[in-house]
Amino acid sequence: MSDTRRTPDSPDSRGTVAQTPELRADCGSCFGLCCAALPFSASADFAVDKPAGQPCMHLGEDFRCGIHQQLRPRGFAGCTVYDCFGAGQKVSQVTFGGVSWREEPDTARRMFAVFPVMRQLHELLRHLAEAMALPAARTLHADMSRIYDDIDALTHTEPAALLDVEVPALRARVGDQLTRASALVRAEARPGRKKNRRGADLFGARLGGADLRGADLRGACLIAADLSAADLRAADLLGADLRDADLRGADLTGSIFLTQPQLRQAKGDATTRLPRGLDRPAHWPA
Repeated sequence: MSDTRRTPDSPDSRGTVAQTPELRADCGSCFGLCCAALPFSASADFAVDKPAGQPCMHLGEDFRCGIHQQLRPRGFAGCTVYDCFGAGQKVSQVTFGGVSWREEPDTARRMFAVFPVMRQLHELLRHLAEAMALPAARTLHADMSRIYDDIDALTHTEPAALLDVEVPALRARVGDQLTRASALVRAEARPGRKKNRRGADLFGARLGGADLRGADLRGACLIAADLSAADLRAADLLGADLRDADLRGADLTGSIFLTQPQLRQAKGDATTRLPRGLDRPAHWPA
């Protein structure tokens, strides 16, 4: 196993999530793991069924997608909203030393089993990296840095050790820190009483132009909700379901724990203001 581990001395040295390449997918350094290891079922998101461990029919010999530019019109919108947070290249280049499952077929089963675990660990690292860049949560930075280093160390272990990782326990540990960081950020952005809509069912809700600054929307169902021109600054959007939510004209600057996959599932345009480090989805109209 190749060890390319980087252990920064402080949270600040990691910079923003946007400046942390190991937490951003690099498909060119991956062995097409999301296209081979993961299953999908025929639905609005996928045109066909594919079992776990079977390479997608569109995966080329070079591990690139043969219909990458036509995924949505060809019925594979689900592929466009997936993000491994850099787990694919970690498993490919570090855990298995740059030797693909096609070069050594005997490793395929282990590689495919390790990938979902690594993806969860990288997701936790991604959220911790963001939290450690929040000035309002500076009092938590030392604790979060220790947890980050513990999880980062796990991502550099052997395949067998990775498969033994107790991910739920790590999620609980990280979740506690993110909850505390969220409270500090939202209190600074909106002193006094804050909107608590954590886990709320807001399916199709009419929230156009709503003042949701500092709101707790963690885990909220916002499918098809009208959030056009809403003020979502400093809102906690961890795990919020934004499928088909209308974000046109919404202000998301400073919102926390929002991810690229969430944005790709929503509807926005050139007037949608995004947090630093996130990109405007290519399918959004200019």
